[in-house]
Amino acid sequence: MTERRWTLLLLEDRGGLVRQVTLSKGKVRALFAGFGALAVLLFLAITYTLLQGVDHARAALLARKNAILSQELNQFRERLRGLEAVLSELGEKDSRIRLLAGLDTTPPEVRLAGVGGPGLPSLDNHPLWPLDAEVGKTAFAVDYDLRTLERRARLLQESFAEASDSLEAQHDLLSSTPSILPTAGVLTSRFSSARLHPIHHLALPHQGIDISAPHGTPILAAAKGTVVFAGWRPGLGYTVEIDHGYGYLTRYGHASRLLVRWGDRVSRGQPIALVGSTGISTSPHLHYEVHVGGRPVNPLNYILGNVLP
Repeated sequence: MTERRWTLLLLEDRGGLVRQVTLSKGKVRALFAGFGALAVLLFLAITYTLLQGVDHARAALLARKNAILSQELNQFRERLRGLEAVLSELGEKDSRIRLLAGLDTTPPEVRLAGVGGPGLPSLDNHPLWPLDAEVGKTAFAVDYDLRTLERRARLLQESFAEASDSLEAQHDLLSSTPSILPTAGVLTSRFSSARLHPIHHLALPHQGIDISAPHGTPILAAAKGTVVFAGWRPGLGYTVEIDHGYGYLTRYGHASRLLVRWGDRVSRGQPIALVGSTGISTSPHLHYEVHVGGRPVNPLNYILGNVLP
């Protein structure tokens, strides 16, 4: 059987030379296969070139992102150093406040609050370390510094809270401690275990001090507290007693008039009565007592600088 052939005629536009090319079926197939292979190679070459361009663009973008990230991390470390300086200054202030609060200062090694020990992340385990050693190292350092500052901040917070509670307790104690002369007048009789009584003419204990003052002179609370008695007591006449807490109790006798009632809360310097001569008394004056833990003590020991109100 005669092999089938393909004939290709090539004509010039102006009727010139005619050329004829005759190809067998096998050659035509080979020619088409060659064109196909060439097209595939061309496609692969174009695809590879495009992918290379995309990879280069991605690499450039990643490099830019890494540079920005590294710059941001370095700036963050600088800010952390600033915070570290602030915490160091607060640590020094904390030491002074603790001293004022009557507390022991925090040891320097505890105040620095280093971070370490098992179970904490290491540089080798940081996710950025395999990708970019330099960026990973910086990120790990920032994380480490941040953990340290967080712990120092927590320690300072706890220390400030403890000092604040102590200062509040001391402030309350000072506010509750008798410290002023309750009325403006002249000291006429001191605290004594055996004083000649001006009326009974016997040597009797005098558990307070007497302050001579004009009738109606205000009598002031020596410290803050709660009125636990306001009424008549034999010998002392109209009397006010104030419980200040912390074992302190003060007593004010011979008043002409009471200005408070049982259960009233009073503050230091608040008028609670008026000077009088009720009870066993020869003239207007205030009989003032201070009791600590249930026992009478010398009131003059609880008057700061003998300052008159």
